[in-house]
Amino acid sequence: MQEIELKFLVPESRLKGLMRQAQVKSSKHTQLAAHYYDTSDQKLAQAGIGLRIRKEGDTWVQTIKAGGDGIAARLEHNAVLDNEQVQAMLDSDTLVPDLTIYKDTSVAPALAAFKLKKLAKKLTRLYVTDVERITRLLIQGNNDEDGSSIEMAYDHGEVIHGLDDTQRDSIQEIEFELITGDVDFLFATAKTWCKRYKLCLSTVTKAERGGLLIRGQNHSAAVSADLSQLAVNKDSSMPAFVRAAVHNCLLHILPNSSALVAGSIDNTHVLQLTIGLTRLQAALTVFADYSDEINPDWLPILTQTAALLSDYQKLTYLAAHIEPKLQSCGAPSVDWTADIDALKIQPLDVVSANDFQLTLLELIAFIMSDPSLEPKADKPAVDKLAKTLSKQYTKFIETERRLQDKNAANDNGSYSEDSKSVNLKSRNHNQIQDDLYCQLLNLRYASEFASRLLNKKKVKKKTKRWLKHVLKAQKAMEKYRKHALYQQRYQLKSATDINALYGAGWFAATLKKDVKRAKKRLANVQDSPTFW
Repeated sequence: MQEIELKFLVPESRLKGLMRQAQVKSSKHTQLAAHYYDTSDQKLAQAGIGLRIRKEGDTWVQTIKAGGDGIAARLEHNAVLDNEQVQAMLDSDTLVPDLTIYKDTSVAPALAAFKLKKLAKKLTRLYVTDVERITRLLIQGNNDEDGSSIEMAYDHGEVIHGLDDTQRDSIQEIEFELITGDVDFLFATAKTWCKRYKLCLSTVTKAERGGLLIRGQNHSAAVSADLSQLAVNKDSSMPAFVRAAVHNCLLHILPNSSALVAGSIDNTHVLQLTIGLTRLQAALTVFADYSDEINPDWLPILTQTAALLSDYQKLTYLAAHIEPKLQSCGAPSVDWTADIDALKIQPLDVVSANDFQLTLLELIAFIMSDPSLEPKADKPAVDKLAKTLSKQYTKFIETERRLQDKNAANDNGSYSEDSKSVNLKSRNHNQIQDDLYCQLLNLRYASEFASRLLNKKKVKKKTKRWLKHVLKAQKAMEKYRKHALYQQRYQLKSATDINALYGAGWFAATLKKDVKRAKKRLANVQDSPTFW
């Protein structure tokens, strides 16, 4: 059976109002005591599998969850156990899952990599959860038997270390699970509750929480892009291809976003979320005409979110890494604490913003919608990709030439121009640079997505070489842009702290090398034959 579920964290400020909606006359209260099992080195968790035995009211149920789309859908198998047998095993401290029940079930493929008899001997109870669950059935329409229904479940409790019950972590989350009917009802309901109670999406399962507790960690490590998870093939239609690209981006975005809404202050989570959002912007921009279901309102929200996160990430990186590096070279100390504290918007505020959370919900709904219902469902993506990439490449080349022309004009400019004209030229120059960098990012990420279909054996080396040149050019431009920002930061800081002049001068000198490197890398992209 496939479980389709959306999970959210509940902000304390909205809890009272949410509880008024959760605790209605028809709602049910259930105490859930769950024992979670894995090997001591957590082999099941590494394979994305959760295995538990849970008391649900008066009934003991063995559940395994595995696979799925990595976002909202997972395979789930439940088996009701004999209460007397379970109690006897509890009394003798021998309660372990029965893995033989999974033979010839839908979850059997997820366990194929394990030898079940050997695995059963290695299973141990790593942690338990003690949760009070309040459930309420939400039905579309007027109790129509053929309609859609959702179970809303609010969980409040703890995850407890299996060997040391003094080690605990709190659980406070709400889930919406589709029971029957149309998945659109699930998303419409989730959006309503998300708007009303400022809920934040979370992909962190209770099993993952337990694993973190065992390892003594508050949050999972930041997740990077993984193109091997891009599920496309030569028969993928245009609508299916863009959904797969968006899905791949969400696999990158959601774990990092979930860590931040849960309170992480790790700069790597901020960085990886920013990169994931940039990849998503590229997919939605370059492949915009591959689907009629893409909402143009998504891009402005994603762009703003990425920009706010990037501003924070760069300033904190400057304070934590750049400043110590300069001091090791003899620079006087500059304190950036006040500048960081002065930022009005922190990463938690950015990712918790309602418009961003609603956009994530709509994107999940988009990737779960049926691409075969779209007008372009009969058009293979592979037939369109070369034209799409050529169009993006042409934009990049034209903007790069505009930048060259602007640089030449600035080099030959008159010193008699007034300051207003100079400032206008500078702004125009910076805008062209920004456009070029955005187009290079779009070209890079679109090429990476497309290469999964176009990377045939005959052009494998050409594809690898092309992507290498584009990546190097993007990194060179990114380095230049960062150093220009750092130079500006130190220059502005010098107005109140003269020590900052060292950093301003350092980066002013560094930028000259950065410009030469970026020009060379950009030229290599133009000179390198494309792979499509």
